Amino acid sequence: MTATHEKPEATMTGTQPETVQMNLIQAVTQALREELARDERVVLFGEDVGARGGVFLATQGLQSEFGAKRVFDTPLSEASIVGAAVGMAVRGMRPVAEIQFADYMGPGFDQIISQAAKIRYRSGGQFSAPLVIRTPSGGGVKGGHHHSQSPESYFTHTPGLKVVMPSTPYDAKGLLKAAIRSDDPVIYFEPKRLYRAAKGEVPTGDYIVELGKGVIRRAGTDLTLIGYGGVMPDVERAAEALAASGVQAEVIDLRSLVPWDKHLVLESVARTGRALLISEAPRISNFMGEVAYTVQREAFDALLAPVGQVAGFDTPYPYVQDKTYLPGVNRILREAAQLLSY
Repeated sequence: MTATHEKPEATMTGTQPETVQMNLIQAVTQALREELARDERVVLFGEDVGARGGVFLATQGLQSEFGAKRVFDTPLSEASIVGAAVGMAVRGMRPVAEIQFADYMGPGFDQIISQAAKIRYRSGGQFSAPLVIRTPSGGGVKGGHHHSQSPESYFTHTPGLKVVMPSTPYDAKGLLKAAIRSDDPVIYFEPKRLYRAAKGEVPTGDYIVELGKGVIRRAGTDLTLIGYGGVMPDVERAAEALAASGVQAEVIDLRSLVPWDKHLVLESVARTGRALLISEAPRISNFMGEVAYTVQREAFDALLAPVGQVAGFDTPYPYVQDKTYLPGVNRILREAAQLLSY
């Protein structure tokens, strides 16, 4: 597998920063630990976040390390969790609220879209809401209808929010640290099927991955594959399969959805002439529709085929048919073949 490894966007101690192999959830934990130690305004809270360390143990050990005033449990009320985070942020704190599953964000929806996203605008810049909402997202763990949804498009449609979804441990740490330091509210989706499956070297020093910057995971000349979050391992495996048949696919990981890296995408499509967009959210009103519009609008003359898309189906998420619902390697390869033969 050929991949580019981005350099840290912040200075780290030493010329050769020490790295440790971590999985994605360990990288999330480390980012939270470092930000709690760095900035006393940072607090973590949510359902079971304190004593237990969260349902996926992302905050395990942090309450004993930093105390119950900075890492604490909340009632089972997403509206209260988000509402408290907005109030804390407006008063100068840096709250990191966990919603136990992305599927549960509904009760806090009004606080997110009507309060957090708009407070800078409605106050004429007098107030801001520098908060982060962390939430496990997506399928692949047989969680069924209420534990496997990918609702990122709701939030990319809301002006005032930033939306992030990492796919590697390196990015999980760097993006989360950048999100906590952002002066805008950030929805930070964590693809739960990669929590322990995605592993990689992560610097032990301080660094950030700039929000709004994608990365080329694999260079290519014949086709651009664009994805983010939980689909990325399948996207990279599809690129490997294409390479075995003589097709060199370029692989882009968006990492940030709002803002997203239009320049990187358009530059790649201008070279390859073909774009295939992959995500696991339902196809209708999928965020990738925005990417498709931008590509056909601004790179139309370079296109050798219509923009292709592989997405989840427009149905509630099934309990057991994960492999059927999710965009796997075979679905990606079938759509890629159509674009290459157009």
